Amino acid sequence: MSNRHLARSMAMQVLYEWDFRGKEAVRLPEVVALVREEFAPKFDDGGYVENQVGEIISRLSEIDSMINTFMPNWTVDSITIIDRNILRLGVYELRFDQSIPSKVAINEAIELGKKFGGEASGKFVNGVLGAVLKDMVTKGEKKEADVEREKKAEELIKE
Repeated sequence: MSNRHLARSMAMQVLYEWDFRGKEAVRLPEVVALVREEFAPKFDDGGYVENQVGEIISRLSEIDSMINTFMPNWTVDSITIIDRNILRLGVYELRFDQSIPSKVAINEAIELGKKFGGEASGKFVNGVLGAVLKDMVTKGEKKEADVEREKKAEELIKE
């Protein structure tokens, strides 16, 4: 398992614990410490888990609204806690984290869905995040990481 994948798994577990325990009543630093101790006590993620979780929580209403928009037959509150928090992490990385390429954000969220969710979680996550990406493309919104990848691909083709 790559370091970033492990860090994403930990971030998703922190979000799950935070959501399961009732959000406001939870002290995030304690949950992060618990997840670290349980799953990777010597792992240094450079602050990735704290950053992602903090950013997701600070943008929660915007992220949840976006998720609701792209799953018209469901609401964020009606899906499983695990799928909800995988989608929150996926939407944040896809839409707001400029350093993560879109395809990476989607693929990582799908893998988390397959690993931690139910039988159809991977497909469900793929459908929602695919719709978010399609909307971004339609609106002409490009992430910095995607632009960089395109430039590198063009340079390789020219060589």
